[in-house]
Amino acid sequence: MPLTVKMSELNGNEKLFYLQNSLPTASFNPRTIQTGDLMLYSSTCVVLFYESFSTPYTYTRLGGITNPSGLASAVGTGSVNVTFEITD
Repeated sequence: MPLTVKMSELNGNEKLFYLQNSLPTASFNPRTIQTGDLMLYSSTCVVLFYESFSTPYTYTRLGGITNPSGLASAVGTGSVNVTFEITD
């Protein structure tokens, strides 16, 4: 870390990026996605959610944004470069 990737738009509520290699998974259904959730779909798709909504899908939680206010406007409607960092 830090890691910068180009994330693509999907469904008007999330940005995604496919990894070259699989990560270990511990999938669960969160029932509700929260704005700022950072999840792994399957074992190679990193997803950053910028809107809250109910979901039937399963994900592995990677982390999240502590203060996601303004996230939707920051990421916009198309592809965006996102830098991930670990903070205290």
